[in-house]
Amino acid sequence: MERTNPSAATASPAASSAPELPVPGGLCAIHQPNFLPRLTTLAKLFAADHWIVLDDVQFARRDYQHRARLAALDNPGREQWLTVPTNLPQGRPTLIRDAVINDPDRARRRIAGILRQHYGTSPHWPVLAAVMAPVLDAFDTGRTATVAEVSTRVLLDLMGWKGRILTSSRLSARSGRSERLADLAVTTGARSYLCGTGGMAYLDEAPFAAQDITVTLFRPPATGIWPSGRRLSVLWALATFGPQAVVAHLQALASAHTLLVPAA
Repeated sequence: MERTNPSAATASPAASSAPELPVPGGLCAIHQPNFLPRLTTLAKLFAADHWIVLDDVQFARRDYQHRARLAALDNPGREQWLTVPTNLPQGRPTLIRDAVINDPDRARRRIAGILRQHYGTSPHWPVLAAVMAPVLDAFDTGRTATVAEVSTRVLLDLMGWKGRILTSSRLSARSGRSERLADLAVTTGARSYLCGTGGMAYLDEAPFAAQDITVTLFRPPATGIWPSGRRLSVLWALATFGPQAVVAHLQALASAHTLLVPAA
């Protein structure tokens, strides 16, 4: 898959006060920071040239912003939630970026232990343990969103993704749901917005069309490694099949979606 900006490094949203905008073109994905994201979520971001981290919407306790489903190596049907204990300083209206970790030191130790318990016997554990080190370090920030974003960034890096990351709270956009997404996509200069099946249920494509941006449906296959990838953190697939095998699946799916984007 040819990338629009292969030399651009993924950057922390705190790296500078003003974002350096990416080279125009390609696919844009807009997604909340997810903790140890599912395979399908990571695949959507991998297929995009730009990921805008949606950090200034309301935190949802029933979503994946602070939790992930793990599964036993020898029995993917035996699942367990892994949760970053999170406090919401403003109650239910708290934005994702403002959520804080309850007792970060204890949370880091617990999560490190559970990850080792689940995947420590995998032949790929040394690679995964090294990748998880920056995630565990991010607990020092005390911010749930930072931990979630870092957990996604390091996995994208492991997969060899060469895209660009921006943050919604640092970008200007209208308040309407679809209008906002369209405005954010415009910021990247993308030709197309990559939208999952859930998002398509409410998305109004008119604001995108008004800005000459097409909407590309992202739909992973329903066979092979993908069915479990709709529920489980990508860590299970990485520990079971290895990074190279997972990369091959992501590259194939990304190439298929790139073909759906009209030429500039």
